[in-house]
Amino acid sequence: MITFGNAVAAIPNQETKSLETVWGEILSLIQLQINNQSFKTWFEPIKPVKLDQGEMTINVPSQFFYEWLEEHYYSLISSSLQKVLGSSAKLTYVVLPMDEPVHSVVVSPAEIISRVEPTHSKVEYSENSHALPYDQTFLNRRYTFNNFIKGESNQLARAAATAVANNPGGTSFNPLVLYGGTGLGKTHLMQAIGNNALENGKAKRVIYVSSEKFTIEFIDAIRGDKTSDFSNFYRSMDILIVDDIQFFSGKEKTQDSFFHTFNSLHQLGKQIILSSDRPPKELQGLDERLISRFQWGLTADIQPPDLETRTAILRKKCDDDSVVIPDQVLDFIAANVTSNVRELEGCYTSILFKASLEGKEIDIDLARDVLRTIVNDVRSPLTVEEIQRIVAEFFDIPNDLLRAKTRKQEIVIARQVAMYIAKDLTNCSLKTIGLNFGGRDHSTVIHACQTVEEQIKIDTKFRSTIEQLKKKIEIHSR
Repeated sequence: MITFGNAVAAIPNQETKSLETVWGEILSLIQLQINNQSFKTWFEPIKPVKLDQGEMTINVPSQFFYEWLEEHYYSLISSSLQKVLGSSAKLTYVVLPMDEPVHSVVVSPAEIISRVEPTHSKVEYSENSHALPYDQTFLNRRYTFNNFIKGESNQLARAAATAVANNPGGTSFNPLVLYGGTGLGKTHLMQAIGNNALENGKAKRVIYVSSEKFTIEFIDAIRGDKTSDFSNFYRSMDILIVDDIQFFSGKEKTQDSFFHTFNSLHQLGKQIILSSDRPPKELQGLDERLISRFQWGLTADIQPPDLETRTAILRKKCDDDSVVIPDQVLDFIAANVTSNVRELEGCYTSILFKASLEGKEIDIDLARDVLRTIVNDVRSPLTVEEIQRIVAEFFDIPNDLLRAKTRKQEIVIARQVAMYIAKDLTNCSLKTIGLNFGGRDHSTVIHACQTVEEQIKIDTKFRSTIEQLKKKIEIHSR
């Protein structure tokens, strides 16, 4: 609950007005002070729930929505609320999907923050037999398997993580070591294991720490003559999750402490989960006996997400945040932000912010403008029409014949090649590709792709032709 102003009486006649009327007056004041696009995006989706003695309860569609309003429109909402309801006005946020019963969740800003961001206090060395309080697990509740988008780039890692969460310490994946570049989802997946195991009662004592935090706590334990407490605490875990183990490099005493902790947990059948930026065998500055133990279980890599996974991540973000962004804009972002998930989500947030700040529609031009400040090489989205033009030019035939009904052999081959490349290099559906070739059915596109694939297998000259064409198209699309 948020309280605005000093405790003086609310404007008396507002209580006799209907909830919708009062909320309408508040919205009218807000609308006068922001652009139309921002109003549509951030205020039209809000639903008034209840008005009771100067306290207005509103329903926002997601946590993201709540956080955005608090960060960017707090003062505006505050002043508008005071003008309509008086300076003792109070505002309560209800954060849940619009079709769920309102009474199910009512949270204050402080409660939301505490649920989203765990308190990063020092470890309290609690009794070994007790369940560890959630705020001392240092897990983030947002990191779950449900909101981790699975793709080819992380399929093995996610499958292993799920198995570990269902049976911590009981699989051959102990330790489970996830490695890959920054921002690819290692931390998300590791914490999802901890959250899932706690939720399903598979573990009582789970802790997530970075290698840096483990090192700092170890140094503090030495200074405070509490190394025994420190060791006993970490060795009491059902699941120990340590992020970025590459930073143990060169810290000999910390490595020695972790070595003994690792051995103790492993012998007790407890689960160990680690992450690094490279495979254990490539880690420099670590004791060989540690590296050997890191390789006892399963080592799984997470690669940068492919186009389909990047697109799915963005669409899931829109669904979770109840935000509407045109598919072609999401496809454009996904095509240009290829390095990691963190950068992808940063671009998504930046586009929302710019659209809201400047009152612009979210379109390709806005997305391109935002991405230029984040991505070095922003490409225009590759279209089926561009592929048709280049293929027709390559085969020396009129472009419009690719869309015509003619069955001449040279036209059919060029058309099938263009369909195959369109499927390979764009994010268009089979139906969309077919429509771009004279309204043909998706089954025609499937047949064309299969025909080209079979010819590639048996004809090296044809395969070379396809490779040349694809390179030519990729160069033109930059």
